[in-house]
Amino acid sequence: MRDVVDQLEGWWKNGETAALATVVATFRSAPRQPGASMLVGPGGEAVGSVSGGCVEGAVYELGQEVLTDERPVLQRYGVSDDDAFSVGLTCGGILDVFVEKVSPETYPQFGEVVDAIRTEQPVAVATVVSGPAERLGKRLIVWPDRVDGTTGSARLDGAAGDDARGLLDAGRNAMLTYGVDGQRRGEGLSVFVESFAPPPRMIVFGAIDFAAACAKMGNFLGYRVTVCDARPVFATASRFPGANEVVVEWPHRYLAAEAEAGRIDGRTVLCVLTHDPKFDVPLLEVALRLPEVGYIGAMGSRRTHDDRLERLRERGITDEEIARMSSPIGLDLGARTPEETAVSIAAEMIAQHWGAGGSRLAEREGPIHT
Repeated sequence: MRDVVDQLEGWWKNGETAALATVVATFRSAPRQPGASMLVGPGGEAVGSVSGGCVEGAVYELGQEVLTDERPVLQRYGVSDDDAFSVGLTCGGILDVFVEKVSPETYPQFGEVVDAIRTEQPVAVATVVSGPAERLGKRLIVWPDRVDGTTGSARLDGAAGDDARGLLDAGRNAMLTYGVDGQRRGEGLSVFVESFAPPPRMIVFGAIDFAAACAKMGNFLGYRVTVCDARPVFATASRFPGANEVVVEWPHRYLAAEAEAGRIDGRTVLCVLTHDPKFDVPLLEVALRLPEVGYIGAMGSRRTHDDRLERLRERGITDEEIARMSSPIGLDLGARTPEETAVSIAAEMIAQHWGAGGSRLAEREGPIHT
């Protein structure tokens, strides 16, 4: 949705109707993740992508049909032995795509959703994508403190609203299954929840050349990047153009204050690049005791690492807490330059997030995505 929201908003504000196709579920090596969107405009325009080119033609035709017939459709696209290059996925994956009409009449809350996305306010959209025909396309708009819309069932509104808030907290999209009246253990109705949470945070500690490269990489990956260092002569915005903000503060104090303010969550990644015990030991003591954080990496040689572990244990950090830290930071790519090191760190972050081992795909067998 973020990729196509500007174009869709323009049509919506003009009172025009467009077809919105959204990937709501994927299986095996699908090319795009749930939430990927494509538009078919009122003038026949095609905007966005649901598969990187594999099934866009078929989705475009379905979008035109939905604009004419007005009924939302959930369509599955997969490998077709007879026609794999026209409507199938040659990669072997499977996509479930939900296509619906979007206009001021069908989606009156769309303007509020767009405003929330632009101002980085958390909001989730829960849409009925399978079930009784009269319920298809009905939706709940879920903010942390309120709900608008309906799925057509008060019981389902309550269940889906609660589940959507949980997904919003985690910044995740998901397909949820219920009974037709909202029974949590039931079947017969599916709701796709698309979460528009603020971007996850990357906090880079240490105003060094490696931090500048990491900031650029984090920005490229979609993180909101903060660089923090206690030395004002080094912590300047001009030295870190890839960062969203540069903070002059002792790292451990800054992290503790951010955690206290509720601005650290399970999606936050922390890159400790100071490799100076007077900075990184107090900082890691705070970081390793946080209840939720996505990734904690600390730069340094083997000798620095061993010294760091000894100092942390002297401060009462347990082996279980230490196990949360990636040190030395990054995957073994043979990196030498700051830019190569940033790739190594990003690779480790991605692998840890998805539970992958970071090995060469050429040396593995079976599905690429597990």
